[in-house]
Amino acid sequence: MMRCMQWPERHPAAAEAAATPTHSTFAVNRWRGAELMLGPDEVAEEVPVALEYNGISHAVMLATPADLEDFALGFSLSEGIVDSAREVYDIEIDTRAHGIAVQLDIASAAFMRLKDRRRSLAGRTGCGLCGTESLEQVIRTPAPVQSTASFHTDVVQAAFVQLQLRQALQRHTGATHAAAWLRADGHVSMVREDVGRHNALDKLAGALARSGEDIAGGAVLVTSRASYEMVLKAAAIGAGVLAAVSAPTALAVRLAEQAGITLAGFVRPGAHVVYAHPQRLQHGSTHETPA
Repeated sequence: MMRCMQWPERHPAAAEAAATPTHSTFAVNRWRGAELMLGPDEVAEEVPVALEYNGISHAVMLATPADLEDFALGFSLSEGIVDSAREVYDIEIDTRAHGIAVQLDIASAAFMRLKDRRRSLAGRTGCGLCGTESLEQVIRTPAPVQSTASFHTDVVQAAFVQLQLRQALQRHTGATHAAAWLRADGHVSMVREDVGRHNALDKLAGALARSGEDIAGGAVLVTSRASYEMVLKAAAIGAGVLAAVSAPTALAVRLAEQAGITLAGFVRPGAHVVYAHPQRLQHGSTHETPA
């Protein structure tokens, strides 16, 4: 149990991991050419995670069982269920026979808005729009972000090297996406992983809401494509820059233009493509990147 304005110092995954592992080991047949090797392989876990608001189940997602408090808070913010972390009073993690329930106690006004929406999101891994009842609900246009972010492109490219080194679950399993926060000083301050790219970004959103990070000066990094939902979640965070290792969709580019978000794709050492609002990325032949 926690109060939203007095988040505990502990890492939330610590208690969750003790009950539900993030990966399991299986005996596998590994082939390389004509050579067969027998041995163990580590495989990422995904479990049904039910988000319950004031005792009512709202969404069931398949997710990696780590950082679920961050996930619940971030999902609540990015989906507009609550307007701020102040509207989340308590979060409890309840491990059950067939999955995990995350129970949130939210403000009465937020709960009434949620009941009015009548949304059901039971579905696939990291399903961004499952259960939306109408076309009008799908396409949302957030208010333009207010960002002071400005990065040299070398810094953004180097940040993905930092991110790769901090993807512990990905190194073990090869099955997870990551979302990370790049500070204005060029350091990656936090990383969240999940089998679903939307989930990883929701976990990051929740962690940022609890951390007191300077949102206006930072950037979101993702190890996936930049879909419409990813841009929408970045806008909910208030991030002025979203950088991805893969391509965006056309709808994502249009949304980034409308929301005032600098959108970069195909980011890697020495290369990237900017699709929207390039003014926050500075180019030049010399720049000192963080160690």
